[in-house]
Amino acid sequence: MSVATSVATSAATAPAAPQPEAPLRVAVILGSVREGRHGPAVADWFLGAAGAVGGLDLDLIDLADVDLPLAMPGWGGSPSPQAAAALAEVSPRLAAAEASVIVTPEYNHSFPAVLKNLIDWHREEWQAKPAGFVSYGGLGGGLRAVEQLRLVFAELHAVTVRDSVSLHGPWSGLGPDGVPLDAAVAEGAVKGMLGQLAWWGRALRAARASHPYQG
Repeated sequence: MSVATSVATSAATAPAAPQPEAPLRVAVILGSVREGRHGPAVADWFLGAAGAVGGLDLDLIDLADVDLPLAMPGWGGSPSPQAAAALAEVSPRLAAAEASVIVTPEYNHSFPAVLKNLIDWHREEWQAKPAGFVSYGGLGGGLRAVEQLRLVFAELHAVTVRDSVSLHGPWSGLGPDGVPLDAAVAEGAVKGMLGQLAWWGRALRAARASHPYQG
């Protein structure tokens, strides 16, 4: 065998270089519609911090822009025209997402009704996908809302990541403008949470591709 033939053969049998993974598509859901809410500022800060992490395709869904009614059709029924219009806008975005991050305040030891309403209008869109949380509130930093959301998402066959981002009231860590006072600590929490979310997101992406989920 000539040297040229040997080199060509080696090149043909060498393993192909690994292809870069596609960015993970993440729906960032702003779960408060209250007047005077800090949610938009918190979400904007989070999007900036998450953008610095890289490898993510972020889609902000502000529930103030989603006009989903509370009344749902009975089993086998059809949504009202109002609900159908809202679902046509938001459902494809949730279906396309490979993971979600819920930005939520804490109301009376729980999460807002508008967020539960969005969750309950969907099912398959959450299944076999990871969810992470960014919460804000008083001394508890919204953690009680997050713990209740974990129960809801478990019922929907979603995987919630262990670490979350918790922003406390203006006397502790969250400024009056909704931006964390200690940016380094908060951005470190974002990096940790997104690291877990990305691992689960890519693992479940591969699993769904090879074995479609039967929930």
